[in-house]
Amino acid sequence: MKPITFINLCAALALFVLTACSKNEDTSEQTITGTYVGTLKSSASTTTPIAATATVVETGDLEIELHCLSDELDTTLVLKYYHNDDSIMVCLTGDDFEHMYGHMLGQGHMMGGMMGDLSDGETEWMHHLNDEHQDGDEHFGGFDMQHHTFGYRFEMMDGDMPYNLTFQGVKE
Repeated sequence: MKPITFINLCAALALFVLTACSKNEDTSEQTITGTYVGTLKSSASTTTPIAATATVVETGDLEIELHCLSDELDTTLVLKYYHNDDSIMVCLTGDDFEHMYGHMLGQGHMMGGMMGDLSDGETEWMHHLNDEHQDGDEHFGGFDMQHHTFGYRFEMMDGDMPYNLTFQGVKE
């Protein structure tokens, strides 16, 4: 075999192997929109979790509408979402955010735009926590992009008794 042909063949083979072996798990290209099938479990009882679905639709800039449906729950929430490495975390918006945390979303944000002032190595989620929250603030769910799952804890009241319903599901 001629040396030039052998080198070209080796180069083509190396390129093929590198392309075939590259891992295409870039979570920034994955979408959270879709239907998640799973269960809803109540903290108020020891009963078996019930079947539930959560439908997620992107409605705006870093915003989703979450509709969770089961025999015990039919609710819709609007949530902001923030990238955090291989996860996407969610946080309340509007009046729900203000009621939970005591100030309006964006009020605690430093100058420079909502995500325009990210520090080196800081994720959108870390930035949100640093600008909008205090230590100990609760958050209720998010997406695991590697496993295509979503979980969310709904805070509920039964008269004067608080309890929660926790949804956990896998994307269809």
